[in-house]
Amino acid sequence: MRILIMLTYYRPHTSGLTIYAERMARGLARRGHEVTILTSHFRRDLPYEERMDGVRVVRVPVLFRISKGVIMPTLGLHAWRWALWSDVISLHLPQFDAAGVALRGRLLDKPTVLTYHCDLKLPMGPFNALVNHVVNLMNDLAGRASHRVVAYTQDFADHSPYLRRFADKLTIIPPPVEMPAAPPEAIAAFRAQHNPQGKGPIIGMAARFAAEKGVEVLLEALPLILERHPQAQVWFAGQYEHVVGEGAYARRLMPVIRRYEAAGHWRFFGVLSPQEMAAFYPNLDVLTVPSLNSTESFGLVQVEAMLCGTPSVASDLPGVRQPVLQTGMGEIAPVGDGRGLAEAILRVLADRERYRRPRAEIEALFSTEKTVSHYEALFERMLARRQ
Repeated sequence: MRILIMLTYYRPHTSGLTIYAERMARGLARRGHEVTILTSHFRRDLPYEERMDGVRVVRVPVLFRISKGVIMPTLGLHAWRWALWSDVISLHLPQFDAAGVALRGRLLDKPTVLTYHCDLKLPMGPFNALVNHVVNLMNDLAGRASHRVVAYTQDFADHSPYLRRFADKLTIIPPPVEMPAAPPEAIAAFRAQHNPQGKGPIIGMAARFAAEKGVEVLLEALPLILERHPQAQVWFAGQYEHVVGEGAYARRLMPVIRRYEAAGHWRFFGVLSPQEMAAFYPNLDVLTVPSLNSTESFGLVQVEAMLCGTPSVASDLPGVRQPVLQTGMGEIAPVGDGRGLAEAILRVLADRERYRRPRAEIEALFSTEKTVSHYEALFERMLARRQ
């Protein structure tokens, strides 16, 4: 099959959505399919076209940005070219431009699948409210034009006003999760480098430093945790500087974080490679995902940590709570409640072994190969019906 995958940001941008699309694309390419990614040229130093892991990546010039979105005047020409080339089209929302590509798929009778990753909720303000409204309108048009709509979990689909509108088109496909198993010596070397004195417990967060991730909730919980565990540390892995659209959020929280950093209770690690993450997770006592709203629909990092034997404490949000509920590896915390988050983390720290599960048990529920198999079967069914 010739598969066109379209999303606003692709590698080297890092987010749950881009990681999902990258794993999906590589998995399909490994199975012998021709895969093209159509995305934005969001950074000037990137090539307009290249091959990455057997996948063709085509980046469309960006004229200017609006909040976290990009305006690409020539996208229509690229969309026609690659829609004509493709056998099936895979769109990943939220994105402003998906509606036009979905309409092309409908006009060309190309099976078009829309994967809905999360809602778009920009910070408060009249301009962002307008942007939200326009993107939601375009997402709605994309859903109407697409042939099938994919969600990660039935839980999120049941609570999403967007997905409920397309219940007759809905397919549930679990997200692609992969995490290499680090050798014991690599885990020990990571610990020796970053925590030679063995202080702890270590509470991890793996995310972009963004408002929807709920960093302030962890900051609210931290004093309560330190009362019980005076040497506790937070290890934050992920982009925390120059995050698109998050400057004001960082400026608001960084003064508090810097105080904890100076006292030895907070460490930023930046973006780590998969091999480094495989050593990072086992050195945590617990991972936390204190997300605040439906811009988070699952939290892939929870399953990554679980594959490394580390339990999770997640917000009680539709979809986000599912890794814990399906595996039993952790606790659910009230959304936006620092005390509730602290209490859930303390429960896990008090009896961590009770929350551990064998790696094979987690792999049976979530893996890239499982996800790719579902998509491949869905594409083949759609092509068969079309023929």
